[in-house]
Amino acid sequence: MSDGNTLRINVFRPEAPGRYPVIVTHGLYGKDVAWQTAEPYRDAWQKVSAKVPDLCTASTCAFMRWEMPDPERWVPAGYVVIHADSRGSGKTAGYLDPLGARETQDYRELIEWAASQPWSTGKVGLLGISYYAINQWQVAALQPKGLAAIIPWEGSSDSYREMSYHGGIASTMFTKMWTAGQVLPNQHGNGNSAFRDAVTGGPAVGEAISQAALESSRTPLLNDTLARPFDGTYYAQRSPNLSRISIPTLSAGNWAGAGLHLRGNIEGFKGIASKDKWLRLHSGDHFSAFYRNFELQKSFFDRFLKGDSSAFKNEPPVVVTVRNPVEGNKVRGETAWPLPDTRFERWYLQADDLSLNATQPGGATTVSYQATSDGVTFKLPASSEPREFTGPLMARLWVSSSTADADLFVTLRLLDPNGKDVTFEGANAPAVPVAQGWLRLSHRELNTEKSQLGRPYHSHVQPMHVEPGEPYAADVEIWPTSVVVPPGYTLALTVQGQDFAFPHLATGVFRGSAPFMHEGRDAKLFAGQQTLHTGGKYDSYLLLPAIPSDRKVSSLTSSF
Repeated sequence: MSDGNTLRINVFRPEAPGRYPVIVTHGLYGKDVAWQTAEPYRDAWQKVSAKVPDLCTASTCAFMRWEMPDPERWVPAGYVVIHADSRGSGKTAGYLDPLGARETQDYRELIEWAASQPWSTGKVGLLGISYYAINQWQVAALQPKGLAAIIPWEGSSDSYREMSYHGGIASTMFTKMWTAGQVLPNQHGNGNSAFRDAVTGGPAVGEAISQAALESSRTPLLNDTLARPFDGTYYAQRSPNLSRISIPTLSAGNWAGAGLHLRGNIEGFKGIASKDKWLRLHSGDHFSAFYRNFELQKSFFDRFLKGDSSAFKNEPPVVVTVRNPVEGNKVRGETAWPLPDTRFERWYLQADDLSLNATQPGGATTVSYQATSDGVTFKLPASSEPREFTGPLMARLWVSSSTADADLFVTLRLLDPNGKDVTFEGANAPAVPVAQGWLRLSHRELNTEKSQLGRPYHSHVQPMHVEPGEPYAADVEIWPTSVVVPPGYTLALTVQGQDFAFPHLATGVFRGSAPFMHEGRDAKLFAGQQTLHTGGKYDSYLLLPAIPSDRKVSSLTSSF
């Protein structure tokens, strides 16, 4: 690297001499750590190998690494593949600062090195899930020489609003679990790491160094974010300037990834300057769709790294998986996001009977609840016809608190005709609701220039005063969704002051919001009584993206 540090990488090349396009993955999970046997990853391996049964038929899977592309599938297709240990991780020495500015600069230099090698055509593509998607947005904004296309798969693009804080509420559980279970075990020099080099059998993290040296060679991730409760320079350095990304991009998000693996892919798609951009939105676990869609990814790279004009042809700009609990999921091509012909419907909250109504109630009513309770749930009237809601959504809530602040946890749920929750397989959990949103009342200030219909954008730069007992309008961003509400089923909006948990999942961690939960909040501020104000001058409502039943069905098709 330009500062003298050495980046350790694995390069997989075709046996035949020649020049090939290069696919690069750079990050901190271990270029030599076998997915199949490493302690944090074995359960996920069992799941993905069961869902993608041909995963190891076209490959021995000997070089399968967590969230990285399999070189045994890509190299025979005429690509060079590089797996790199980022600074301070695996076999690369240095200061461990995940997604920090120096790490992103290293990535830029690695791309430019790969593009200049004699076995390279000079065209580089980036591919990977989660962390390996997040840093694609970051480095692409630096416009490294040779970078020709990216496929960020389920990764955030806003360090503050997606990774660190949700509506101004610190996302602490995930950071703790991620750091302890995945980041620190693969820190370079960790003599207590159980990670082994899948090829040599030796340590995957290099030679051991002292505990004191380990601690001085890494940043305290959670402390870093907790010390910075508002957006600013720290998060700006870890978030891309999307307007600087002009290369072809295939962005894939997950409806079931609320908390990290959804919003950023949509915001990235909307915000980049590229004219050649595509958005794919699926649902389910965090890995299967990535490995199941090898041919889609290959077609994209064949076109933009190899120049094959017949590849990735006539693909719709947007493809959505529409979730339907009765008839099954349907994949549909679209021309734009939000979807054309979307009708944004306001459903007004009525506190006296906990209903959602098409018209605003005339008289003002209130309903109160303890912040640390299950809160209150408002229900949409059931319909005799199926109804589809696909797109961005939000809730305006007039709320007062008995304390000098309040945290709002807003959950959109689907209830069957018996009133039981319909759950969906989550990206990182066995069961998740339709959609979720969050907002700290003192963070309610909106950036009106960046706010859009159905997607309020909060400034998060300074606290706004909260007078106990005084009602305030809070526009809560609920992360986008897609669901069909079958006849007799009901959409429900739950508002509370703590992380949502399904009523039928009373124990354990994964009860509806994990691992993206918000622990360690000050009870003096956030465990009081909250009151929702509805009707009259209090226009509390849920805004839903309704897709008309008489809408002309798109004839677009996709290989997704």
